[in-house]
Amino acid sequence: MAKNKVFAIFGLGSFGQSVATVLANGGVDVMVVDNNPDMIELYKNKVTSALLLDTTDEMAMSKAPLEDIDIAIIALNNMEDSIITTALLKKRGVPYLVCRAMTKIHAQVLRQIGANEVINLQEEEGKRIAERLIAPEILDTIAITKEFSVAEFYIPRGSIDKPLASLKLTEKYNIRLVGIKRVDVSVDMVGNPVRSEKLIFAVGDEILKEDDVLVLVGKNADLDEFKNLL
Repeated sequence: MAKNKVFAIFGLGSFGQSVATVLANGGVDVMVVDNNPDMIELYKNKVTSALLLDTTDEMAMSKAPLEDIDIAIIALNNMEDSIITTALLKKRGVPYLVCRAMTKIHAQVLRQIGANEVINLQEEEGKRIAERLIAPEILDTIAITKEFSVAEFYIPRGSIDKPLASLKLTEKYNIRLVGIKRVDVSVDMVGNPVRSEKLIFAVGDEILKEDDVLVLVGKNADLDEFKNLL
């Protein structure tokens, strides 16, 4: 029988915790490594093993039980620590290194010292924000008749974290909700960000989230009026 892959997450910040949780829930062997005893205590019963370690200490890293790791995810928030840890893991012979980068220069350095894969979450977030700024109003439209259409809109900024009913779509604009497209961001088995969409057939008490997209139907003139709200 083939050996199960062992994943190790170095750094239990918010990104590292997300990766660890997804992997652990997926039933694979997961090691977490951090220099914060509170985080190790929190995760020791959630994963296969938890190691309290300063990953920038070459002597400590040379003696640590890391020989069974197949894939390491370096999720440290400090750039210098991230670079040193990546170099030491490469020296230990870990076969596949996935690193989180803070900047393009950081990403370049990580690749030069042996990272197999680099994730720049800030860059991905920047792309998302830029796309929203470029097209803050209407996203897509499907004509039903000359007068009626189905259209997609981002939610108004002032409606984030408020219930759907607060928009008063029917009362104010004479338009109806088909559903809410909601994007979920998670990580896959090697730490890559994964975006997925689902359509929610929501009721009035549904709380609107920042990246929600409203799918609306109504007269074109009424949809245009709603667009002016955005």
